[in-house]
Amino acid sequence: MNEPLPISHTSSIHINGILTSHGYVINDGTEAGVNGLHPDSVSSNGISGSQSSNMVLSGIEDPLRDDPNDAAFKYHERMALRHGFEDVYNSEYYMNLLAQNFYIYFDDKRHETAGNPKPPVESDAVLPDWRMKDRQKTVSAAIVLCLNLGVDPPDVVKTEPCAKLEAWVDPTEHQDSKKATELIAKNLQSQYETLSMRTRYKQSLDPNVEDAKRFCVSLRRGAKDERILFHYNGHGVPKPTASGEIWVFNKGYTQYIPVSIYDLQSWLGAPCLFVYDCHAAGNIVANFNRFVEKRIIDDMKNKDGITPGSTPGIQYRECIQLAACQANEYLPMNPDLPMDLFTCCLTSPIEIAIRWFILQSPLPKANMSLDVTIPGRLADRRTPLGELNWIFTAITDTIAWSQLEAPLFKKLFRQDLMVAALFRNFLLAERILRVHNCHPMSEPKLPPTHNHPMWESWDLAVDQCLAQIPMLEAAEEGGPPYEYKHSTFFEEQLTAFEIWLKYGSKTKRPPEQLPVVLQVLLSQVHRLRALILLSRFLDLGPWAVYLALSIGIFPYVLKLLQSPAQELRPVLVFIWARIMSVDYQNIQQELLKDNGCSYFIQILTSKEGVPTGAENVGEHHAMCAFIIALFCCGNKAAQRACMGPDVLPACLIHIQNPDSALLRQWACLCISQLWEANPEAKWMGVREDAPAKLAVLLEDPVPEVRTAVLVALSTFLETSDNEIASEEFNVEVENREAQIAFATLKLTGDGSGMVRKEIVVLFSRFVKHYASKFMVIAFRQLEQDKSQRDSTGSNVPSLVSLEFPHSTIFVGVWKALLVLSTDPFVEVGDMACDVVSYVYLLLLQSPLARVAEDLMDTAAKYPMVKQTPAVSAIRDTETSSINSQSSTASPLRNGSASVLASTLRRSVSIATSLRNLALGYSDTSSPVPEINQPPVANGVSVSTIPYGTGIHPNTARYKRRKSHESLTMPLRSGFFEWSCEYFQEPQMSQAEMDEPGSVDYNQRLWRRTRNEKTLAYTQPQKELASNSSWNFQIGFLNNATQPTKLVFAQFEPHLIAVDDRDGVTVWHWPENKKLNRFCNANPPGTKITEAKLINEDDVPLLMTGAGDGVIRLYRNYESEDRIELACAWRALTDMLPSNKSSGLVADWQQGRGTMLVGGDVKVIRLWDAPRELCMADIPARSGSPITSLTSDQVAGHIFIAGFGDGALRVYDRRIDPREAMVKVWKYHKSWVLNVHMQRGGARELASGSVDGKIHLWDLRMDDPVLSFQAHERGMRATYVHEHAPILATGSQMVKIWRLSGEHSATVKNNGGYMLQNRLQYVSAVCFHPHRMVMAANNSHDAHISVYNCTANLVHDFS
Repeated sequence: MNEPLPISHTSSIHINGILTSHGYVINDGTEAGVNGLHPDSVSSNGISGSQSSNMVLSGIEDPLRDDPNDAAFKYHERMALRHGFEDVYNSEYYMNLLAQNFYIYFDDKRHETAGNPKPPVESDAVLPDWRMKDRQKTVSAAIVLCLNLGVDPPDVVKTEPCAKLEAWVDPTEHQDSKKATELIAKNLQSQYETLSMRTRYKQSLDPNVEDAKRFCVSLRRGAKDERILFHYNGHGVPKPTASGEIWVFNKGYTQYIPVSIYDLQSWLGAPCLFVYDCHAAGNIVANFNRFVEKRIIDDMKNKDGITPGSTPGIQYRECIQLAACQANEYLPMNPDLPMDLFTCCLTSPIEIAIRWFILQSPLPKANMSLDVTIPGRLADRRTPLGELNWIFTAITDTIAWSQLEAPLFKKLFRQDLMVAALFRNFLLAERILRVHNCHPMSEPKLPPTHNHPMWESWDLAVDQCLAQIPMLEAAEEGGPPYEYKHSTFFEEQLTAFEIWLKYGSKTKRPPEQLPVVLQVLLSQVHRLRALILLSRFLDLGPWAVYLALSIGIFPYVLKLLQSPAQELRPVLVFIWARIMSVDYQNIQQELLKDNGCSYFIQILTSKEGVPTGAENVGEHHAMCAFIIALFCCGNKAAQRACMGPDVLPACLIHIQNPDSALLRQWACLCISQLWEANPEAKWMGVREDAPAKLAVLLEDPVPEVRTAVLVALSTFLETSDNEIASEEFNVEVENREAQIAFATLKLTGDGSGMVRKEIVVLFSRFVKHYASKFMVIAFRQLEQDKSQRDSTGSNVPSLVSLEFPHSTIFVGVWKALLVLSTDPFVEVGDMACDVVSYVYLLLLQSPLARVAEDLMDTAAKYPMVKQTPAVSAIRDTETSSINSQSSTASPLRNGSASVLASTLRRSVSIATSLRNLALGYSDTSSPVPEINQPPVANGVSVSTIPYGTGIHPNTARYKRRKSHESLTMPLRSGFFEWSCEYFQEPQMSQAEMDEPGSVDYNQRLWRRTRNEKTLAYTQPQKELASNSSWNFQIGFLNNATQPTKLVFAQFEPHLIAVDDRDGVTVWHWPENKKLNRFCNANPPGTKITEAKLINEDDVPLLMTGAGDGVIRLYRNYESEDRIELACAWRALTDMLPSNKSSGLVADWQQGRGTMLVGGDVKVIRLWDAPRELCMADIPARSGSPITSLTSDQVAGHIFIAGFGDGALRVYDRRIDPREAMVKVWKYHKSWVLNVHMQRGGARELASGSVDGKIHLWDLRMDDPVLSFQAHERGMRATYVHEHAPILATGSQMVKIWRLSGEHSATVKNNGGYMLQNRLQYVSAVCFHPHRMVMAANNSHDAHISVYNCTANLVHDFS
């Protein structure tokens, strides 16, 4: 498939104006790359002509300059790029290739997380609850007016002139005070009805005590447990008392009668909403709260409990109160304002705001009446009045959103329409009344909001509206026509929100404009822009989604699913994907109730789907599949709703999409959720031949897609007996399940640990469903084991020779599980062990338990693998975990728990032995083949540290099952949840490491600067390499174990030493400091035979290869605390037994992301890093083991292998694998120690063998370019510098050779101690890739020596 794989990101490195992708072209023309790229121009001596004549380093002139007759100088003069590379690499194509981005591998999310979802954290338990679960309604309202028009209360002295208007009615214009009061009540009710039409309003005008009590009690009886609004206007009665009393009248209106707030509470009950518009209203609030606390105390003291029919005191705390002023304040009496100014602010905010604006304006008021009328209707946003009301709602919501805590905002502004409207208007009341020395009160208390900057936006909107009123009035009176110009408020706020998204989103502070965006969704004019900005906001992460949900965005986007507008589809799909990713469980019922999911089903199944011309169509279809998958997750009703439409057929079509891996992945996961515990959907899948269609994707190049296919097939396997609808269904499903198991067997060798983990999950379901068959296989295996031991007398039977009853798919699965139980990826191995242990546990609980115990006893007497203490500890953990489950299982004979425990231990030992037999491991007491060493190397190792010692790096986000946790089948993986995390991560913005100014970006920038500095400093040193003594020791490291391979990091101050067992040690060589030592976890009897560093241009990963054919990649390898196993897989299988083994050898091509792997096998295997798949098996065409691999690092087409018989073979991967070998050289007569092609310099290809012979080659020639004898008594090691024209060889001492064949220097590598009567031989030697530094160590010696080529070289890594 030709799609770009979404699994490697790119970065660029610039050095002195020339950009390369795998190496560097320095300004002197010399290539200094990490991966061996060719320079743009190289002179005959390897450096640019402009600098070759005057290169000076640290005051030392180039000795080659002064002696043109020197042999080395002649060598440089005649040296050009080998193999004809100069014509190819100087071509325009390759120069353009150098200018492209380079790839970094094994750093994708699946490697950083091992495919495991985020572990739950404490903060998850306090995620914001955005749902309105306790929503209440104000069902009844009491309008209580104590005006007694015409009679002023005795304790209030009115000004002259004084405010007169009550509910915008002037009582003095009516002679009948009773009618005036009724008119005031009617107007006030109509004003309240604009806030809530569904509330039932009742009036009580100038009541007496009995009427008030009866009125309140009847209201509570009708409202039941819902909220009651109690509006009290006390302008005609005395002020509330300090002791908590308000005033009404007697029947003859001759006296003022006090009513205690305590009694009022009893009459009205709870919950209630109180509005107090009277002088000294703060007295009511204070005493109300005092009485509530008294009720709570009385309830606690009352041993008989709460009296039936009464309201518990605690419920009164939920009452809401709004008061016009403090306890010591009088209401304003400005004649230009209403007497009930507080009530007008609460019930008619637009009118009072305009009047107050005119009064506050410094401009002359001659042309504008205080009674100006704004045309239009409140409910019509297209009219001036409706637009002002719309803006007012947005502004007050914004003020409240920015000033209040989230729970308080939700309670006051989102749970009740009446409460929300009154509190919006209360913010205006606070602003206006403060100017007149009144400070409105509320319970719950609100912070001051009168000086919020958004009020200036409100004043601007009012001003813009009032400025057009004269023209509108003139047009109505027959003047020139005038079209009202709508406010630019919402456009400006959207622009402000867009600027915040661009510059302020990194702070994660809630944007003030979010409530405005919510209001804009109501407008068709700005809706699309608002939705796009909202989608960008939601893209910031779950915190942004929860903010939007808490402000009330959900009802709006739910209603928009009914919109037929095609242009809204892409953005709505994106928004819904983000919402579902954080809280799908609370949304499933809403989608089911309103049939909202049909919107996404239509897009997924329709041929049109996303509008024509829309970008990322495949990704939008993937989001639809994601939404449908979460809709169906664990919800039977949702699954049934998706059964009717063509969801399954559409998904089967989308899995064939070649352009979108994300769509293929989520189409598979959507199918899995349709099938989960749903036999009808599975039967539909059988009719659609879905398993076979899914099986095609098992070879998909994207690991996430392969894993998603396995998830879907796993759900198909999970069918319990009570789910089976018919015998026909039963037979057909069993056939399909066998086919699925057979198809997935090939993935047991997949390079991705995430894929293999899902295979184990699939097999666990298969084992669970066919447990009896696997019990028979396990039992038969034990019998065959015993039979073979008895007949052959051998204690080590071979699994291959065991005869199983019928070679069925069940046998294949069982063998695969045994292999997977030793998987190098820790999580995979543990899960497979659980499945194997589960089968043995069932066997021990079956009627065959007695015989099985005897067989296990026999097998336990002959352990097939000696276990180190660390291994035994792991086995004990497995045993204890099985024992924890056995306590709930049916007892064995005699019911003895101790017998069961001991038997289980034997079963674990048997399982361990069989697993090792499956991989071909034998008893470690047998001689270990000598790995990659000449015959003189045989001897006792200095290592005293046993196998399994040290840190065992774990995979990310993985915790082993505790011993007390029960073993349950089938296993469950977190891949579905892990995949959902994709839609919680930012997709519209750059990655953190690509965002200028971010920590990751600055760290990467620093690394690049450091790399450039290193290259600029070390390039001139190359000419010193061949003319220096190399005897200046700068480091002496005690490795504690015998090093067998040394590797320098290119840019980090690290030296990696691997020993002759399973230990890896990381040194900070400039400081002679050990940074870390950890265990590679290769089995006893095998050794680490390969070590390399990849991604060295950025953060390097350490790759190790061992004799068991396993490659492991470690992240943060230098840190004891942070080291992790990033990736591990069995790169080689069927390793051939040999007395002299090469183990596993490899070569890494950074430019292509390819790992070439060989060793004790007859093929060279090519593994592709982005795909994590074996791309080809190229026949080695030799019966000898492969001892070394090297390749051209730029194009990567040509690679060379050295063999144990001395042959060198050249392969071209562009040719058919059967014909890939294009050349063979047989000039070496013994084991090839190393063959290597330089990454820089002249690209010399050099090889050395144990007989001391060195050959230099040109790929175009059949004979060596140069040959010389390095040592007469055998050679132990050889190493070619990546860029300098030198190589090192090791026997009893280290020799430095120029690539022209001249001997340059001799280094006697003195170890930590001398062995008596034994010659010491060099064990390993290596050069630093750029610096003129060499490391070497001797056999039977744990010490490593580090050398400078000259005395005055300084190594700076800052």
